[in-house]
Amino acid sequence: MPAKGQHRKPRSLNRLTRVCIAAGTGAAALALPLVSVAHASAAEPAKAPAVSAKAQQYTVVRGDTLAKIATAHHVKGGWKSLYNANKKVIGANPSLIRPGQHLTLNTAVVKAAPAPAKKAAPAAAVKKAASPSGYSKPVGDAAIGTPYHAEGSNWSSGYHTGVDFLVWSGTPVHSVAAGTVVHAGADGSYGNDVIIRHADGKYTLYGHLTNPVVSVGQTVTSGQEIGISGATGNVTGPHLHFEVRTTPDYGSDIDPVAYLAAHGVTV
Repeated sequence: MPAKGQHRKPRSLNRLTRVCIAAGTGAAALALPLVSVAHASAAEPAKAPAVSAKAQQYTVVRGDTLAKIATAHHVKGGWKSLYNANKKVIGANPSLIRPGQHLTLNTAVVKAAPAPAKKAAPAAAVKKAASPSGYSKPVGDAAIGTPYHAEGSNWSSGYHTGVDFLVWSGTPVHSVAAGTVVHAGADGSYGNDVIIRHADGKYTLYGHLTNPVVSVGQTVTSGQEIGISGATGNVTGPHLHFEVRTTPDYGSDIDPVAYLAAHGVTV
């Protein structure tokens, strides 16, 4: 059932953006999010990006993200290489870049990022290895951005109700356990999501999908592909928002990392 758009408050141009995957990326916040801590307000238009004469240095301006900079300046290896080359400047969270920071665009010494995951096979054929308990990870070995219960005004409840896995758009998303799909489609701030009811009475939610590949009423197995990750809804960049709930409704969340750990799955 829809979460009724309660995941995040509507974004405004003059508030701090949150992160993904949580960072705490070790954190999104977030979120691959890759976003600066502030957007330009209507009264204060963003300044033009500042790039040195040799195009080897770039000064961050309001509204920038690592992905945006990497694309605009054709950075080899994309935002990941850009981050690795500037980690000492940016810090532990690639989702937080600040206006005025000076970034090098020369990533020649940085190992190129791995190629994006290949397009997934049909949902019925895609399975991930499950633990002896029959549970598995929603995505591969992705880092967690914004952790569970991260506090902030970005969320209607005052805290983050799930965990964010930092993955590219197009990454296959899998059901963590066998169950029945109770919602698949548009869901307010969650964008496109899938909600599944499991045998223990708990519900899992997979948010910000490019699109679901299952439908309401469908029975799924542990590790079965149920959607494709993306950046729909209220986000600062592509990632998977994963929740565990005691009901299908917003506000009944429990710690998703602890839930998976209790079933033999470590993330």
